Amino acid sequence: MPLSPSQVQPFHGARTLITGGLGFIGSNLAARLVDLGANVLLVDSLIPEYGGNLFNIEPIRDKVQVNISDVRDEHSMRCLIQGQDYLFNLAGQTSHMDSMQDPQTDMEINCRAQLSILEACRKYNPGVKIVFASTRQIYGKPDYLPVDEKHLLRPIDVNGINKMAGEWYHILYNNVYGIRACALRLTNTYGPRMRVKDARQTFLGIWIKQVLQHAPFEVWDGHQLRDFTYVDDAVDALLLSAASEAANGQAYNLGGAGHLSLTQLADALIAANDGQGEYAVKSFPADRKRIDIGDYYADYTAIHGALGWTPAVDEHTGLVRTLAYYREHLDRYL
Repeated sequence: MPLSPSQVQPFHGARTLITGGLGFIGSNLAARLVDLGANVLLVDSLIPEYGGNLFNIEPIRDKVQVNISDVRDEHSMRCLIQGQDYLFNLAGQTSHMDSMQDPQTDMEINCRAQLSILEACRKYNPGVKIVFASTRQIYGKPDYLPVDEKHLLRPIDVNGINKMAGEWYHILYNNVYGIRACALRLTNTYGPRMRVKDARQTFLGIWIKQVLQHAPFEVWDGHQLRDFTYVDDAVDALLLSAASEAANGQAYNLGGAGHLSLTQLADALIAANDGQGEYAVKSFPADRKRIDIGDYYADYTAIHGALGWTPAVDEHTGLVRTLAYYREHLDRYL
């Protein structure tokens, strides 16, 4: 959805900090902010497992500042947050399986570090506006569909619990200390610059890699329903939330232009690849089945009503754009 001039004007000349700025969503957001005339500082740890990639900012490398820091480093974050007008807090550990195998690290990044960032804002930059990247994983297995923000929060893995805590620290600091903050509950975001070497960020990434390498990919179960948000739509939501005072203290669902089963998605991927590709439907591995949420798709009525956001890119268009990007740049993501 195109943003109006009044919605993008606040970013012209603004000082913006993006944690996880060399990652998938952060780098796409950075490119948009550069176009809007913002002064952009990207913070990323470049830890190999977490998705940061310097190639993600190749087109804007001379137009942004980059600081290689870890959000767990309280001293670095205390310095970096000062003087910023906007903080897009996107850094996080996203792998559900990694969170179960190394829960302490997940807690350090997704929970404790978030509290430290907020404390730095409270003490050194209380006027900053924060948008936190939360996740639909905090709902767990849905009791009803589509899932709205009134649904019970019942995470089924360590990652979901820690992301829920990180989200609510932001809402608490908004409500108690007046640190303007809101959260977006992302769902299956995809598009150029996402991690495709493995399934740590999204299963769709590894499907795309396999298709482009002319290798079959696996669809587990295949009946689960999902919705998908193209990254440009997610960036729109981040910008709208940052620019709007109405978003302060709110947690909004994002969603997709529709929902479909995983086998339907696999067929759509092959269709977007000019009919090339093949897959096999297999049973869930036991360790992943334990933390599978079943069917999920979001009700994003709240953010549409408050901010006017609605997803504009359908799955076919998004997949065509994503495949085109990786046909040209796949070697940079392996």
